[in-house]
Amino acid sequence: MFSQIAFSVFEQSIVDYHIHNDVDQPINNPYAKDKIEHLLYAKNWVDTVQWHYEDIIRDPQIDPIDALTLKRKIDASNQVRTDMVEYIDSYFLQKYSGVSVKADAKINTESPAWAFDRLSILALKIYHMNEEATRAEASAEHRAKCQEKLNVLLEQKSDMFSSIDQLLKDIESGDKFMKVYKQMKMYNDEELNPVLYQNKK
Repeated sequence: MFSQIAFSVFEQSIVDYHIHNDVDQPINNPYAKDKIEHLLYAKNWVDTVQWHYEDIIRDPQIDPIDALTLKRKIDASNQVRTDMVEYIDSYFLQKYSGVSVKADAKINTESPAWAFDRLSILALKIYHMNEEATRAEASAEHRAKCQEKLNVLLEQKSDMFSSIDQLLKDIESGDKFMKVYKQMKMYNDEELNPVLYQNKK
């Protein structure tokens, strides 16, 4: 199942990040650049760094200047995340380019790469919820509540494995087809964000 392979890559990225647990540490991708695992690892690394950016910026004691700098990093990270999803979709478009699409084939509400994006975030939720469910200094009540949430996340993981692999199977068989739209993010674009283009006058 490809979804399980992807999830194991996501888990490896998360574990590797937490060796130093530093948002400024460089990525050391263990996969060859011509492998889909390389893209998946890089994608999750971006997600993992951004997860911790989001933690840091919620510190009520954060310096406003530091918060603004971090907000800029989050915006840039969001753009990289979107770009990487599109790279992953390009892989699937190429992989299934020779499939004969059936006349009654249907389109899915999301592309395979956006499904893997959600799986990558789910891997992060599971990792951090497990930390809370096993945190020794936390109260028994806190650990129990987090374990309940973890159980739900694990059930969601199983369901996502099934649904993603079924989607890939349907595309491969021609029962569904891929159609990918560029995300056309506007907030970073000096030609589309009114605050940015008005400042250029």
